[in-house]
Amino acid sequence: MDEVANQFVVQHSTTLKLAVALLLGALIGLQRGWSARERKSGERIAGIRTYALAGLLGGIAALLEETLTIWAFPVILLSLVAVTLVSYHQHLKDSHDLSITGILGLILTFCFGAVAVAVDPVPAAAAAVVTAIILDNKNEIHGWVQKLQARELDAGLKLLLISVVMLPLLPNTNMGPGGVLNPYEIWWMVVLIAMVSFVGYSAMRVAGTEKGIMFTSLFAGLSSSTALTLHFSRLSREAPGLSPQLASGILIACGTMFPRILVFCALINRALLPELMWPVVTMTLVLYLPALAIWYMNRDSLAVEQPQLNQNPLELNAALVFGVLLTAILFFGELLKTWLGDLGIYALAATSGIADVDAITLSLTRMSNGSIDMETAVLGIVIAATVNNMMKSIFAATIGTRGLGWRVAVPMVLSSLAGLAVFWLLA
Repeated sequence: MDEVANQFVVQHSTTLKLAVALLLGALIGLQRGWSARERKSGERIAGIRTYALAGLLGGIAALLEETLTIWAFPVILLSLVAVTLVSYHQHLKDSHDLSITGILGLILTFCFGAVAVAVDPVPAAAAAVVTAIILDNKNEIHGWVQKLQARELDAGLKLLLISVVMLPLLPNTNMGPGGVLNPYEIWWMVVLIAMVSFVGYSAMRVAGTEKGIMFTSLFAGLSSSTALTLHFSRLSREAPGLSPQLASGILIACGTMFPRILVFCALINRALLPELMWPVVTMTLVLYLPALAIWYMNRDSLAVEQPQLNQNPLELNAALVFGVLLTAILFFGELLKTWLGDLGIYALAATSGIADVDAITLSLTRMSNGSIDMETAVLGIVIAATVNNMMKSIFAATIGTRGLGWRVAVPMVLSSLAGLAVFWLLA
């Protein structure tokens, strides 16, 4: 039975490809016809029939190019464009609608039909589906553009600059003491941390403030748990009644930092995961469980404004500073390893954790590929995270109310002790 089916497909492959081209055009035409369903027949430039025929025409043009002349495809394409422009010109006089989306959709449909016949139906079908989705979400896409702020657009473009433009230009060679300095890999880590921050910021931006403290805290852990700690600590002074919920939010944000560490580890050195997993998971749970308990006992919560980050995490200057910090940690980490052994790595981790966890995490994960052993890297990451959370506990205790400080500090200390204990037990 399968052999008969295969023979049928081989014998009628051209016919089947033309059918696919027709169906792809009908798919896009269905969306265009539905969006203009209120208009009378003849008032639309193109509907389901026109798009279906355009897809079929593209397939036939590809066949004619293969069997008749190489000029068949460009001549038919130019003829379609000419007819479409004439129709658009007449339509413009009547409606004053300057949008050329319909023209582009018709030309793309023609090209999809050609690709389905001459190249491969699978990418043609995928492109047609994506095109139909884009056309169908006109209002949503325009709404996103209108809500987009200037600094967010600037951040997105800078993310593309440091990833698409700058990253491929850097040499992928090991340099410096012990070969720990690789320009390509260092900048790739800069791009990685920028992408995580951008995802966290975007999630908060899309959700809005109506989701309240918990949702904001969860995604702040992907962008800046320190910024959220400072913001919620100040807010507890202004609204003391919200201190329990704000403390819960700080613990959630700080706990979210640990899964982020595992993501970095999985992307850079997956072999480190088994040893790092249990200390990190333990520290996360010891923060999440008290946070949920505090939240449950104080369920009457109010939505508050999300933390306003004073500095966009994708500012190019910030990315450069992070790259310099990362390079310095890799450089001095190798030197300290040579001079002081593992003790030098731990001292560097503790010092780096005062300001930031990501840089030392990425550095130690990178060095665990050969420069240091995995046990040293895991303990260094745990030490850095412990010091960082202790700093945020100090912020909460000194800036926020006494109640907020205690609710934050106790789980933070327990989380750090639990993480170190699990490491020693498994070492």
